Amino acid sequence: MSDFVILTDSSADLSEDMVRKLDVQVLPLGFLLDGRAYRNFPDNREMDPHLFYERLRGGELATTNAVNVAQYTEALEPLLQAGRDVLVLAFSSGLSTTYNSSRLAVEELSARYPDRKLYTVDTLCASLGQGLLVWYAARERDRGHSIEEVRDWVEDRKLNLCHQFTVDDLHFLKRGGRISAATAVVGSMLHIKPVLHVDDEGHLISIGKARGRQASLKALVDRMEETAIDSGSLTVFISHGDCLEDAQTVADMVKKRFGVQEVYINYVGPVIGAHSGPGTVALFYMGTER
Repeated sequence: MSDFVILTDSSADLSEDMVRKLDVQVLPLGFLLDGRAYRNFPDNREMDPHLFYERLRGGELATTNAVNVAQYTEALEPLLQAGRDVLVLAFSSGLSTTYNSSRLAVEELSARYPDRKLYTVDTLCASLGQGLLVWYAARERDRGHSIEEVRDWVEDRKLNLCHQFTVDDLHFLKRGGRISAATAVVGSMLHIKPVLHVDDEGHLISIGKARGRQASLKALVDRMEETAIDSGSLTVFISHGDCLEDAQTVADMVKKRFGVQEVYINYVGPVIGAHSGPGTVALFYMGTER
């Protein structure tokens, strides 16, 4: 088995159990809730996700902080000192400066440790889309592929990692500049739910809309039918903004329509959830295109 470390950041929204199963390391990203700073660990040691969304529902304001170069250096250097090679799979550069911080840290540390292999990849992914790409990378590593082979596999296929989102509360998209104030007001009055995805540049953009919650959930699965590769044999990840029942509804539709056997569900973490809000549901899978 290839002996190198896969390191990602907590915007991948992997649970502590999944992190252990995949044998990967996670760098926690930071966020502020009502002015207090927290870090987003996979085991939720500093903030329970249900409580986070309850506080958002109560009107508290959440903002996020990207990882800086020093934090990446602090996470990577002990691994290099221990003689390990490292592959970093970073949060989309279209949504955060996290990848750029990883790139600068990798450049600095590669010069300092010339005998070690150290690479970073801009996943152009978010939430469990990033998590699913990490899942695939760990699978390739466990099949015995080298760090360069896994890096290249991720680079070659990251734009096939499909992200389909819908949100329940348009206020959060309005605050983040994703939609206008007028669109948020009218959409809320008419129960219009946007359908969004992450494009080839790693940006979150709108690709449609649906009237009502159930229609928006179905729209995610309809989009999967248009783009999924070998849907019956796919591994599917679903994340949710404290609405497990809706996430399970999407999982059930995916299983029934495509015969998918393996579906993994987890929270949209605070780093993404601060911008998407409670009620977000996101569906991730490998497809022909984003």
